[in-house]
Amino acid sequence: MSTMINAKTLRLEMARIVERVGKGEDFMVLYRSRPAFRIVPVTDGLAGERDPDDSLYEAHVVGRSTDWLLAPGHYRARYSFR
Repeated sequence: MSTMINAKTLRLEMARIVERVGKGEDFMVLYRSRPAFRIVPVTDGLAGERDPDDSLYEAHVVGRSTDWLLAPGHYRARYSFR
């Protein structure tokens, strides 16, 4: 049976929940008091392995930031209206 948690608990305790899922527990996440989704452990043996159908796994780097901005900084620089 799944342990029920709300979305806020998931957000605040993500690391602990991921650890518990890794040990075999599963969770039902409620959003606005209604079931939204389940978090279940991977059971097909693919945990930690790459997906052979993932074409981006071995893709080459297409560029690097030269201005040291992270994604939010790039977004502001690109879309800010002055």
